[in-house]
Amino acid sequence: MGAFLTIAGVMHFVSPAFFDAIVPPWLPPGQRFWTFASGVAELVVGPLLLPRRTRRAAAYAAIVLLVAVYPANLYMVWDWRDRSVGEQLVAWGRLPFQFLFLWMVWQVARPQPVGDAGDDALRACGGRDRP
Repeated sequence: MGAFLTIAGVMHFVSPAFFDAIVPPWLPPGQRFWTFASGVAELVVGPLLLPRRTRRAAAYAAIVLLVAVYPANLYMVWDWRDRSVGEQLVAWGRLPFQFLFLWMVWQVARPQPVGDAGDDALRACGGRDRP
């Protein structure tokens, strides 16, 4: 998820016109602002999901981010209603994937029980238990 968000963040700057087109045009101050703002957010949150020490806080931030950008996915479905069936399927397909992504980051954000799978794997490899 961290890599996915990081790549998505980069794409906001590489191909901003695509993202501009799915930002509802009535949002002030403008579509390009929201394209770049969401790209920056993804570039911050994505890498923070990778290290264990920042992963949980970043997962909560990712939840906020995914909820905040969901209206763009809804707008995309509405705006692409006259496009080809293939493009409409892409737009509709983004909606459930957002919930899958939310579930994934929620799994990272929620408290893990002591003796989680990571600790078991560490012990199996000859590592030490946590103090």
